[in-house]
Order: sequence, then structure tokens, then C-alpha cells
Amino acid sequence: MTSPTSMRLFSLVVAAVLCLVASPATHAQTPPGPDTSPAAPPPAQQDAAVNRLAGEPNGKKLVLKDGDFQLVREYTRNGDRVRYFSLERGDWEEIPASMIDWAATQKAEAAAVARNEAEAKKLKQQEDASRMDMALDVDASLLTGSGTFLPSGEGMFAVEGKKVTLLAQAELESHRDKKQSLKQIISPIPIIPGKTNIELAGSHSKIRIDPSHLEFYLREAPPDPERVSAIRKSSRPGDTDSGPDVELVRATVKGNKRVFVQIKDLFGEKMDEDRKTVLLQRWEIARDVYRFTLGEQLPPGEYALAEITADGLNMYVWDFGVDGKGEEKKK
Repeated sequence: MTSPTSMRLFSLVVAAVLCLVASPATHAQTPPGPDTSPAAPPPAQQDAAVNRLAGEPNGKKLVLKDGDFQLVREYTRNGDRVRYFSLERGDWEEIPASMIDWAATQKAEAAAVARNEAEAKKLKQQEDASRMDMALDVDASLLTGSGTFLPSGEGMFAVEGKKVTLLAQAELESHRDKKQSLKQIISPIPIIPGKTNIELAGSHSKIRIDPSHLEFYLREAPPDPERVSAIRKSSRPGDTDSGPDVELVRATVKGNKRVFVQIKDLFGEKMDEDRKTVLLQRWEIARDVYRFTLGEQLPPGEYALAEITADGLNMYVWDFGVDGKGEEKKK
């Protein structure tokens, strides 16, 4: 039979053993060491870092007379001393003004300004190009009626079956009809109207098109006052909400010129405007992309696609010609 004293001794031994088992785990914990994280730089160095990130990594040069220079964020001249903030050491310093080559310093500043302006212009052009690509990439995979992909970019495209041609713009010229002006001078009564011809030089366009499977596509970029469009206009556009108003005009060849519009006026007032147009049908097939199909077969002749703006005919047109049988071989 176990005595109460023996039981008490056994309990004390068990408690001691448990304490020894638990103790190593407690003492095994690593005591906290020193903070090894990098210390924050002094405020002056922080200012220099912010300045570099702000787009002026090279700072300004204070050119010294010995040919060396100090790279600074800014400087001020106080009498015979110059105080500047050194980008190299991240602190304010002073040197005698007599040590500085002021002419060379001004030249270096002018070169830096020119360099920064050139860089800003380059970045602006890249930004415009990027904005343009973003605006047009969505339409770069458009299929034409003949199953050909429409190229990206602004402009008027002539699609002849599987062939796609980007049409260049030509500028119309305005010329007064000399014969009509002579009649006005000779006539005793000023009732003979004057005539003004809107024309292109040359009897034939350099671009020749097959009209058998012909349609046109006009792609314009979204309006942006900060970007110059590749499509030239002689006046402001009209109601852009309804899309471009484009006409296909047939020219009258007179000698070495193509007359597209003839305007009659009397006493300086416009009386009549004559132009021969061909029926076009228009669909907006994507944002700022328009398809034009012919309402009739084009006979041989000289033509131009012209946009009608709020102020009248756009003087920049897309001209082309259609040859009759055998004519193309003769040219």
C-alpha cells in the first residue's frame, strides 16, 4: 500500500520532468536582433532622387574655368559666391563665382533646353502615333466586299477586286475663264456672266483604275485638336455626326487640264455651279470607316472623289482615271 508521502514525492518528480521538457522550447526562441532594413536616405538625397524621377536626370551644368563642371539641380549667385544644390552629393554647397565660366554655362543651358524641346517633340510624335494606332487598330482587320483586308491608316482606298490602292490627294486650282472675261469687256451692257473653272493640271491622272469590280473605302481618325490629320481639307468639316459627304465628279478634259467644276457669277454674285456627278451609295461599316459603292458603271474618263464641307467643295480631292479598251496599252 502506497503511503501519502510517497505519492507526494512522485507528483513532485513528474512536475519537475515536465518543466525540464518544456524549458528548451522556451529558450530555443531566437532573441530579436538589430534592424537590418536599409535606412531612409537623408531629405536632401530624397529631393535629388525625386528630381531625377521628374524628368531631369542630367540636371544643369555649372561649367568651371578649369574645364570641369558641377552637376546641379539649381543655383543662385549672391555677389561673389554661387550657392547650388549638388546632384552628385545631394546637398547645398558654395563656391566663388570667379571659378565659373559663365559663357560656357549659358551655352550648356541653351543646349539642354534645345535637347529637351527636341525630346518633348519626339515624345509628342510618338504619343500621337500611338494614339492613332489605338484609334485605327480596331479597324485594321476589316474585310472589303471582295474579301480583301483593308490596310490600316487614314485615307481613301480604291478596291478593285483583290487589289487595294491608297489614293493620294491632289489640290484643285481656281482659274478665271479668259474668253468669258474678254466678252465682258467688249460687251456694252454688263450682262455676260463670268466663269471660274475648278481644275487639275494635266489631261490624265497618274492613277488608272479598273471599274469592273470597284468600290471605295474612306477611313478617318477620330477628331483630335492636337493631331494633324493625314486627310487634307481646305475648310472646316461639316456635320461630322452624319459622316462625310463625298461625291464622285467626272472631269471635262480641256487641253492639258481637267475641269471638275464650273462656276458662273454676275456682278460678283454666284449664279450657278456645274459639276457632273456619279451616283455613290455610302455605308458606315465601322467607327469612322465608310464604304462607297457605285450606282452605275463608270465609262472611260477622268474622275475625282471630292468631299463637300460646310464651306463648299474641299479643294483637296482623290483623282483617278478609267481607260477604255486599248487605251492603257497606248500610254
